This record gives sequence, structure tokens and C-alpha cells, in this order.
Amino acid sequence: MTVQEILLPLFVEVVLTFALLFWLAPLRARDFNAGIARPDNVALREPNWAPRTLQVAYAYSNQFELPVLFYILTILAYITHLAGVIFVVLAWIFVVFRYLQAYVHVTSNKVRLRGAFFGISAIALAINWTIYIFEVLTLPRPL
Repeated sequence: MTVQEILLPLFVEVVLTFALLFWLAPLRARDFNAGIARPDNVALREPNWAPRTLQVAYAYSNQFELPVLFYILTILAYITHLAGVIFVVLAWIFVVFRYLQAYVHVTSNKVRLRGAFFGISAIALAINWTIYIFEVLTLPRPL
């Protein structure tokens, strides 16, 4: 697999994270300007924002949970040269379902649907980690 094929899913996931961040910033500014939120009632992460702002904020925050394991795995698989076709397919499944989950999170926010998308992405990532761990543990030494 080429560097681009291996890293493209990671880049696309990063784009999602930045898109949510850049969407969130003006929402928070709007809440401050409208008096919905004040610095003293959100300084310790209290959820005193408008509901729409919270919806996007939680979708953004979600990008620093499960995707961290995806980032680590992608980098490890790349530097150890263990990212093959199966790795890339599972990486794309993970990213596509992260996008679907984020979309539901910032639109209808149907928890069951969002949860299903989360579950599929988590399973794809868990399978990818399982394969990677097996490959590393069965490699002839040294790497």
C-alpha cells in the first residue's frame, strides 16, 4: 500500500475534527454575544451553552475519544509496514461510520442510530487492532 492509501483515511478523519471545531467556534461566539453563556458559567465545562452549540460541541469532543486509537493504530501500522489492503478497508469503514455518526449527532441526534454507527466504527477499529496485534506478535524478530 502507498503512503497516501494508508494515511488518507486518517487525513479525512482529521478534516472531520477540524470541520466540527470551526463550526463550533462561531456558535460559541454567538452564545456569548447573545448572553446565553457567560465565561463564569462555562469556565469549568459546565453545559451552559445553547442546545445547538452543545450538540456540535459534543460531536467535536467525541473526535478525541475512539479516533485517538485509530490515529495511533494508523501510525503504528504505517511505520511497521503492516498496513495492507484489509487495514485500509477497515480504516475507511471506521472513518465513513465516524462521519455518519457525527452527521446524526449534529442533525437529528437519534441516539440509537448514532449508537449503531458508533458500534460499527468501533467494531471495524477493534478488528483492525486485533489483526495488527496478531501480526506484530507473530512477526519473526527483529522488526
